[in-house]
Amino acid sequence: MKKKLRRRHIAVIICVVAFLVIAAFVVKSDSLYIDRLGYKFVSSFISDFKTPIVKGITNFGSEKIIIPLFAIVSIIFIIFKRGKYSLLLGLCLLFQVILNCVLKNIFRRSRPSVLRLIEQGGYSFPSGHTMASSAFYGYLMYIIYKNVKNKYLKWGSIILISIFVLFIGCSRIYLGVHYTSDVLAGFFISIAYLIVFIELSRGVFE
Repeated sequence: MKKKLRRRHIAVIICVVAFLVIAAFVVKSDSLYIDRLGYKFVSSFISDFKTPIVKGITNFGSEKIIIPLFAIVSIIFIIFKRGKYSLLLGLCLLFQVILNCVLKNIFRRSRPSVLRLIEQGGYSFPSGHTMASSAFYGYLMYIIYKNVKNKYLKWGSIILISIFVLFIGCSRIYLGVHYTSDVLAGFFISIAYLIVFIELSRGVFE
């Protein structure tokens, strides 16, 4: 138990340090090499066929999809007498959104000036879609891990959801509304946040 807890602490430290390193470079320069490299790679896939698909994927990181999904999942949890998971999932998402708003207003980074395939307001760093999807789908993965007994269904679901969350992050670069560093920073801080939230929720509700 202590070894697992130590590994989680190390993971949190690594993710926070990675976020701070990226943030330090962002403060020094609006245009990073990794941003140019990431956009060049992702934008090479832009086509009239793929763009509507990517727009659909990116919506799964927005409130217009996550909120209805949360409502549906909450109803399922209540039916199966797992209402506490609905509460925890909601709190996990809420605190993540607050954290993202705070960070955006601290760094106040403008969005990329590249070709934008959708309109998006607000600040750029870190990616809100990346953080929201990481919190929502990430905690769902934890619930699946804790409750699904069939190992193939459990790990198959976790892997597929993880890939989907990664695609949501990449979609923000493809659509020209986020830098690569925005998305990477969003993933790092979200992983750290998720580990901490799970630890706290485990102590209070389990």
